[in-house]
Amino acid sequence: MRSGLIVSFRPKRIAALLAALLLVAALGVSARYTKAYAVFFNGTPRLVPIYSVEREEKLVSITFDCAWGTDHTDAILDALKAAGVRATFFMTQFWAEKNESYVRKIDSYGCEIGTHSATHSYMSKQNAGEIRQELTTSAAAIENITGKSVDLFRPPFGDYDDNLIKTASELGFYTIQWDVDSLDWKDLKATDIALRVINGVKNGSIILLHNNGLHTAEAVPTIISTLKNSGYTFVPVGELIYRENYTVDGTGRQIPAL
Repeated sequence: MRSGLIVSFRPKRIAALLAALLLVAALGVSARYTKAYAVFFNGTPRLVPIYSVEREEKLVSITFDCAWGTDHTDAILDALKAAGVRATFFMTQFWAEKNESYVRKIDSYGCEIGTHSATHSYMSKQNAGEIRQELTTSAAAIENITGKSVDLFRPPFGDYDDNLIKTASELGFYTIQWDVDSLDWKDLKATDIALRVINGVKNGSIILLHNNGLHTAEAVPTIISTLKNSGYTFVPVGELIYRENYTVDGTGRQIPAL
């Protein structure tokens, strides 16, 4: 049994499942998340973003959040290009609009781009209208630069609630978190960043890094070469996740439906 998934049909479980289904109907959750809704925390059903993906293959995704500065972005892109790795970059609207040349460069390197919101706010404190505004304007800003649609979303600070995930899903976005946190934003040494990532990765992991971390660019070549030598293949998040027919367990692991 996987933690958080409803797999038993004993009386108490049936009652809980019915409660969850009624809540799904009341919230009007889209088909994408309806199957992922039966996740329980202290007996309460709630929505969970995608933290990692159940994969038999040794596939992982390396991601970078872009909100502050560009000082180390060229070095990161050069390291990715040298290794033949396509990453996923999550950008805020204000970063994308201020750094259009970098948005184009990231896209030209074959990397994937998702939205990191418009204003980098705590979006669990926003209402549905404010969330829609954040997501639609930030995605449009990126699309206007690259000409490519955006359907991946990472909440600022990793902060979310049911309303955020539901609203994002209604707009066609997959809400993406991470299961391997490099803590590069704490200005750890490159070796410490690399070790945190290398020791935390498993099949289907999503790695969190930041484009302007002080020592991130130094850590990237070591992360990539070590994981490649261990048999891992890097793919963008959009190629790692399942687009339909899946569930999400209590840890946020996306699992394909049987």
